[in-house]
Amino acid sequence: MAKRAGMRVDEFGFGFPPKLFSITRGETRYSINLIPFGGFVKIMGEDGEERETPRSFTSKSAGSRALVIAAGVLMNLALAIVLLSFANLAGLRVGLTDADISKAQNTKVQIIQVDADSPAAAAGLQVLDEIVGFNENGAALETKSVEQVQNFIKANKGREITLEIRNGTEIRQIKVTPRLDPPPEQGALGISLALTGIIRYPWYEAIYRGVENTYYLAVNTAIGYGTIIKNLFIHGNAGVALSGPVGIAVITGQAAKLGFTYLMQFTALISVNLAILNVIPFPALDGGRLLFLAIEKIRRRPIAKKVEGMANAIGFGLLILLMVYVTSKDVINLFK
Repeated sequence: MAKRAGMRVDEFGFGFPPKLFSITRGETRYSINLIPFGGFVKIMGEDGEERETPRSFTSKSAGSRALVIAAGVLMNLALAIVLLSFANLAGLRVGLTDADISKAQNTKVQIIQVDADSPAAAAGLQVLDEIVGFNENGAALETKSVEQVQNFIKANKGREITLEIRNGTEIRQIKVTPRLDPPPEQGALGISLALTGIIRYPWYEAIYRGVENTYYLAVNTAIGYGTIIKNLFIHGNAGVALSGPVGIAVITGQAAKLGFTYLMQFTALISVNLAILNVIPFPALDGGRLLFLAIEKIRRRPIAKKVEGMANAIGFGLLILLMVYVTSKDVINLFK
């Protein structure tokens, strides 16, 4: 978008410096950098200087600059659409409705939520674990439905039960005792279950599904960030567990172990999260830069370079502090 607008692009980088490798084509250097937490496009005049130079960022119209800033967000969404379209073509594991069961393959009863401080959490049950079966009166029974598992748990409140759990290729026996008196809105074990199955779509429907999946991911991610921000202001904490690069790397490994389509889904989720996070109107993020452009358009003159630079520096510093805090928590959880 920058080149299309006639701006001089000095560097297009994958990752952040220090630089590992680069080549120059024309006036632009294309680089591979060591820190793999994103990427950047370095454009002449982005810092507010060289307003009089025809090919600088700041010399262009507000509309052209807004398109350049928004391009990264749009590419994150486009990547998610591509990944989810391929995943729908290859076959996605989804929660099944009654209408879906007849066309689904490889159905499973899976855990889709584990409540904190519950018997399930204490026993080590995890999201996406498959309940293969359970032991009743000394006999091993195969799981057929969500209702069967729920009825078994309900009938054995206060007594230790044995569940046969599969995660990837690993199968293990888990002993756990359902609570007699669980907290409100929680079950005896503290898990939510769903019947899942693999559904494949023809290529033309897979593309539509990819767009639809990305839309719902974006909407729910925006709602999630809104909830986090509200909790921070009202309660002083996020109200949810946050993960940084270390936590994401761990979850990526778990997703890859479950299968390639899970990995595509998780990568799409990260991409949508980056898009929504980046468009929040906070200094140092693309949303903050778009906010400054909107203010400039209303005032009909640019914001003072010193004011914008200070706001972006403060915003960047706060983001780095948040990253350090979240990463330290990730490392502690990793050793736990």
